Amino acid sequence: MFRLILTGRWLGYLVLTIVFSVVASMFGVWQWDRREQAVSAIEKLDRNYDRAPEPLENFTALPGTFSRDDEWVPVTATGVYAPDEQVLIRTRPRGGQVGFDVMVPFRTDQGAIVMVNRGWVPTGAASDFPDVVPLAPTGTVTLVGRLKPGEPTLVGRGAPEGQLPSIDLRALQALTPYAIVEGFYVSLQSESPRPASAPLVALRPVLGEGPHLSYTLQWFVFALMAFLAFFWLLRQEYRVSQGYVPTLGKTKSDSDEEDALLDQS
Repeated sequence: MFRLILTGRWLGYLVLTIVFSVVASMFGVWQWDRREQAVSAIEKLDRNYDRAPEPLENFTALPGTFSRDDEWVPVTATGVYAPDEQVLIRTRPRGGQVGFDVMVPFRTDQGAIVMVNRGWVPTGAASDFPDVVPLAPTGTVTLVGRLKPGEPTLVGRGAPEGQLPSIDLRALQALTPYAIVEGFYVSLQSESPRPASAPLVALRPVLGEGPHLSYTLQWFVFALMAFLAFFWLLRQEYRVSQGYVPTLGKTKSDSDEEDALLDQS
């Protein structure tokens, strides 16, 4: 049987089998990596979301203090908003609707300026704008929020003046005259004093692993099945070549067998 595998035709089949198995295994590894990322995000949410708030100054006193592991950490700060520099982030979903997130610069008592996502407002009669955007409160405000890293730039996605397609902190920096902290923004949970009207604050996200584990197993099974199919077909051809299995052909009828017996007599 191993001589048969050395023929050109079967060597070609073997190469195709190996290539398919390698590609399938790579997809399996990719799906496993995606599962690991999902599990890491869930663990980070559970670890940080319900912690006691820390002073925002812990993350603004020195550049680079914030890291991805600090996502969802609650913080508190006192300062003043700059409502004239408000920016809307478009196409933000909530409860099956699409609307806008309201970003406003906030100057802390320590002098740091961070972008605060005050919450969500629905799309209005004009699809590119909300009907009403509650203004940030004036005067000194104490807020509680959670740290969030900035979002990537969406290439090729435009927006009307005063809006952005994502919470891209560099793009926000270009729209405001202040030198904002570009490592993170604050997702607002509460303000004191509480304004009469305000955007809807963000809800706790519901994260899941998704189907990545089952996809991982499927791809590895595909890789294994390719080799099983190859060796089964190879064995079948070998058995046929050795006469162990009759080749498929026309089945003789009863009349054909009778004619053969008469010819022999």
